[in-house]
Amino acid sequence: MAMAKLYSVLLLVLLGISMVVTQVMAKEEAQYHLDSGTYGPGSLKSSECPSQCTRRCSQTQYHKPCMFFCQKCCAKCLCVPPGFYGNKAVCPCYNNWKTKRGGPKCP
Repeated sequence: MAMAKLYSVLLLVLLGISMVVTQVMAKEEAQYHLDSGTYGPGSLKSSECPSQCTRRCSQTQYHKPCMFFCQKCCAKCLCVPPGFYGNKAVCPCYNNWKTKRGGPKCP
């Protein structure tokens, strides 16, 4: 019985360590992209917007509206955040452009 509790605690500790390491690696990856100039304001040419928006919108079920607004935002901001969702802090213009109702304009 005592060994089972010990294994359970050990498993929980390893799981916690794994979660912390994953978060640290994700932050380092995001920082790498910021430092390397791959992302950020003005990091794209307008001709790159369609391919970047295709990447950004590839996993949504609302592909057409995502592409429409992403390309509109990219044309204005010359930036599309990394990943399929979130990470908008990398592109302040993209992040801060709001709809008339105050919601996010850019996907």
